[in-house]
Amino acid sequence: MLDRAGLDSLDGLYSDVPEDVLFKGEFDLPDAMTEMEVRRRFEEIASMNFPLKVFCGAGAYDHYSPAAIQTVISRSEFLTSYTPYQAEVSQGTLRYIFEFQTMMARLTGMDCANASMYDGPTSAAEAAMMMAACTKRKRRVLLSETLLPQVIETVGTYCRFHGIEITVIPHNDRTSDLQAAEAELEKGDAAGMVVPGINRYGIIEDLSGFADAVHRTGALLTVYSDPSSLAVVRCPGEWGADIACGDAQTLGLPLNFGGPYAGFLCCRQGFVRKLPGRIVGETVDADGKRAYVLTLQAREQHIRREKATSNICSNQSLMALYATVYLSLMGSEGLRRVNELSYGGAHYLYSRLLETGMFYKLNDKPFLKEFVLHSKIPPETLQKALLDAGFFAALSCGEDDLVSFCVTEKRTKEEMDGLVDVVNQIRHEVLR
Repeated sequence: MLDRAGLDSLDGLYSDVPEDVLFKGEFDLPDAMTEMEVRRRFEEIASMNFPLKVFCGAGAYDHYSPAAIQTVISRSEFLTSYTPYQAEVSQGTLRYIFEFQTMMARLTGMDCANASMYDGPTSAAEAAMMMAACTKRKRRVLLSETLLPQVIETVGTYCRFHGIEITVIPHNDRTSDLQAAEAELEKGDAAGMVVPGINRYGIIEDLSGFADAVHRTGALLTVYSDPSSLAVVRCPGEWGADIACGDAQTLGLPLNFGGPYAGFLCCRQGFVRKLPGRIVGETVDADGKRAYVLTLQAREQHIRREKATSNICSNQSLMALYATVYLSLMGSEGLRRVNELSYGGAHYLYSRLLETGMFYKLNDKPFLKEFVLHSKIPPETLQKALLDAGFFAALSCGEDDLVSFCVTEKRTKEEMDGLVDVVNQIRHEVLR
């Protein structure tokens, strides 16, 4: 290789680098190890971990992942797949993306879906820009204050650099305020509004009237949803939404799976040409057999950058595959069971925490698996005590004494009772 490069030594590769910045010492590298020694070393490192029982949500949820998923997605054709430009050799990849789109469209009650985005917040940002594109000259988007903070921040960042103004609509008793939204919509310059199906406080929102209010002014409605919950709560399509977005992480993606997120973005048929990213479609080949192709891919890689619907160049294909296999294994009955167990556990813990006398209610609005309480114990003190006992819980909501808890189907009654025991220990110390 040096001969082909016309060099006499490796030092010649760095001839353009100034001498004073070149490292001339010895690299502090460990000695070589055998395979057994390497395995033993990693086991020693792994033993230093302090596993926690997760009772937090806020956009990242600790749901059960069936073991079969890892087996399927570990197949080499999935682990090494990238953009399936060449349909002739990418039928497997195209098929699972098509299945992902189909499942997400059915869950959300929308007509079509794209081939996934980076994560939930960026899918919401894309939805905001999509609403502006669909309504043409309107350059303002309304966001409910009850959306997750990271969603509001991400949408704000994307829109700022696309010349779109953001208006955050204040909540009314911790839910989206229809009257406040109507007042802003009546100004006539809003392209649309983004509201949550289940909000940052864990409350299942009643979105009655939002679609009518938005559509009266020629704007569009986007609902940000937890896809797992759509097995048991009203979906965006039933609320009259034009666009649905959110994060597929709740569909079994492990919390420590290398950044386990996959945004989904779905819409009604009339807006499909403004849907960013890729869309896989079904067709037939020369022999009349079913086949899959990239139907729409209006990204900057294929057309002029300024004409692209999105500048997100890639998607979370492996994560989308994970969610697809999860949905295939769970089915509608499995998803309902997941929500039943989560609901039962969350309401059990909610009652037990109130019984300690260390918390009091935020309000009486319905919740599924996540809830927020006022804590009489300073959040930092509560979090540390729980953390020392092996619980990741009582996430601060950034508002005075508010803390949140989340219970999924993975949490046992014994774990919940153990968490309550820690709270009672703090109570005894306070009373003493």
